[in-house]
Amino acid sequence: MAGGVAVFDFDNDGNLDIFFANGADITTLKKDSPKYSDRLFRNNGDGTFTDVTEKAGLAGTGYDVGVAIGDYDNDGYQDIFVSGVYRNTLYHNNGDGTFTDVTEKAGLAQPPDKQYGPFWSVGAAWVDVDNDGLLDLFVLNYLLWDIHKETPCSFDGRPDYCHPKLYGPTPNQLFLNKGNGKFVDVSEAAGIRQHPGKAMGVGVADYDHDGRPDLFVTNDKLFNSLFHNKGNAKFEEVAFEAGVALPEHGNLISGMGLDFRDMNNDGYPDIALVALDTETFPLYQNDKKGGFVEITGKSGMSVLSNSMSGYSANIADFDNDGWKDLFVSRGDVQSISMQDRRHIQQPNTVFRNLANGKWAALTAEAGFTALPPQRHRGAAYGDFNHDGKLDLVVTALSAPAEIWINDSPDRNHWLELALQGTKSNRNGIGARVKVTAGGAAQFWDVSTASGYASSSAGPVHFGLGAAKIAEEIQIRWPSGAVQVLKNVEADRIVPVVEPK
Repeated sequence: MAGGVAVFDFDNDGNLDIFFANGADITTLKKDSPKYSDRLFRNNGDGTFTDVTEKAGLAGTGYDVGVAIGDYDNDGYQDIFVSGVYRNTLYHNNGDGTFTDVTEKAGLAQPPDKQYGPFWSVGAAWVDVDNDGLLDLFVLNYLLWDIHKETPCSFDGRPDYCHPKLYGPTPNQLFLNKGNGKFVDVSEAAGIRQHPGKAMGVGVADYDHDGRPDLFVTNDKLFNSLFHNKGNAKFEEVAFEAGVALPEHGNLISGMGLDFRDMNNDGYPDIALVALDTETFPLYQNDKKGGFVEITGKSGMSVLSNSMSGYSANIADFDNDGWKDLFVSRGDVQSISMQDRRHIQQPNTVFRNLANGKWAALTAEAGFTALPPQRHRGAAYGDFNHDGKLDLVVTALSAPAEIWINDSPDRNHWLELALQGTKSNRNGIGARVKVTAGGAAQFWDVSTASGYASSSAGPVHFGLGAAKIAEEIQIRWPSGAVQVLKNVEADRIVPVVEPK
């Protein structure tokens, strides 16, 4: 379950750094050995990284699973939220290469829930649910688990992992940012607590263009959840009404990571999620009427993904052709009952968007068989070497992390936008960006939440194909302000500050 990773620039030097969440002793849930340390690696800008964990104060203390990046106090430095088993941690970026654990001070050190006990948090997302310019925090909680009360399960007389159905669900949590360094749990008032699940992934996007960010949550062997934002930090759960509660075959699946982006360039965010083998990787296309249509079979994804198991799903344009692709970190659960019928360790795959509603699955073709297959988990992306192509970092259980440098041909152009909110939150999370280049438009709902337990917090990236100029860039900020840039040259990072 562990293995969240974040890509972000913690020291504002223009180079994207990497943070890894790590586990702990499973009986004590404590990091009683250096091997369990979380890790922060500073990008040196020359193709190498330096471990600066100790100096930064980010070794951690508990069993950590996921990570979410966001500047919650709008001071210009990215902060880190780490989710884990029975304990979450908020680290404030001090701006000098160090971080301070402010979990207690911020009101995020929650005592065990009176109804459910302590929560096992898999991941989180920073999102300004009420558009007040302050990032709020949505926390994903998995299932009820206690190693001291573990249900005995076996296969062929040997101890084995238990099915998720043997564990009770738990509710997710929403914490509102009060603007004074403190957060308040509004889960029940917001309509979130009333819908417990076994959450594994969260995506953030304004799917119905009402100006308010919505939340899609995958659950493990339960229905998915779609929390529609009604305003004033109130939500309604509409997964069945919107057509995203189940895949087209009607079976409950092991919903893992997801991404919530516009994949067909029609201006409305779509949903891609991954699961285990025989369950396929469902794709939901936004119908622009407040709902979704599943296109897994129609797009060819059912056949392509049926034999695969995935954990992280990351939507981005990896070949800069103007169409977003889908990267999937692959690997299964190491259950004895499954070892006879499928491979637990798998290579990663990128599904290339063919721009006609179809996909091509590239594994060996993309270079992913250059390393042995593993039980991959978290994944995040960003341009580590400033060549205009998105690279990847992927984690694997009991194996080294992997950095994949993108060496796609340089025939296509690109553009990145480094957004800075003023009335809106500093990260510009929740902004909707439209870029028109070569007469074709594409869109991006800004969020650092992407994949499984991970966070990609680099500049907003657009592939432009053959176009050397973006004729127009339109940014609709969370504050409601609309900003337009004209005739922007390609192949560079463009800082964009929200008008005051």
